[in-house]
Amino acid sequence: MFAPRASSSLEDHVHDDQPDHAHRHNRAHGHAGHDHGQGGHGHSHGLVDPSIVRSRAGVRAVSISLAVLVVASLLQLAVFVLSGSVALLADLIHNFGDASTAIPLGIAFFLRSFRGEKIAGLFVVATIFVSACVAFYETVQRFIHPQELSHLWALAAAGIIGFLGNEIAAFIRHRAGRRLASPALVADGNHARVDGFVSLGVVGSAALVALGYPRADPIVGMAITLVILKITWDSWRTIRATEPGEPIELGRH
Repeated sequence: MFAPRASSSLEDHVHDDQPDHAHRHNRAHGHAGHDHGQGGHGHSHGLVDPSIVRSRAGVRAVSISLAVLVVASLLQLAVFVLSGSVALLADLIHNFGDASTAIPLGIAFFLRSFRGEKIAGLFVVATIFVSACVAFYETVQRFIHPQELSHLWALAAAGIIGFLGNEIAAFIRHRAGRRLASPALVADGNHARVDGFVSLGVVGSAALVALGYPRADPIVGMAITLVILKITWDSWRTIRATEPGEPIELGRH
């Protein structure tokens, strides 16, 4: 006779406890639902997909550094107009062409494509290597067929402008590349640094020729070629050993 009553009492006890248990259960899941559920409501409190943040930061770094290089090239163009130096014109064309390597990288960041970023990085490394080959060829030609440098003041002024512009661009890309874990952006910073060294070599050549050492031009060119080859190797190691999104070890570049 008492078994049904005990069962009923136990049943009542369980049902009496359920509202409080449900309240606690709902409260626990309510917080989780606030973060992850409720039709996406939890994602409307200022949280942005990290890939979007990375994409915007990458595009910003590429755009700012590219703008710096364009301004430097325009200043060099003004010096060319004043001097009419053919050598300076060739350097200008080279600088405009090298600045364009930032475009594929910017597109890769915009599309949030790690694969595109990797390909852009390999393209940058190839461009640095081509720069080394061109510098070596020009150096050999100047050893075989020495050329007298003219408009030394224009070459020196343009070289200083080019060095400062490229060094600023390299700093922006290196810092952003490390922060965003982007080997391609670090490699593009190395590329800008290469162009800066080339411009600095122009300044050194102009100064030594002005001091009466005409053979200094190809010697400086050979030294710059060796530096570019070293930077090419470092950039290749960085691109090969590190995937986009992975931390970049400082020793690799």
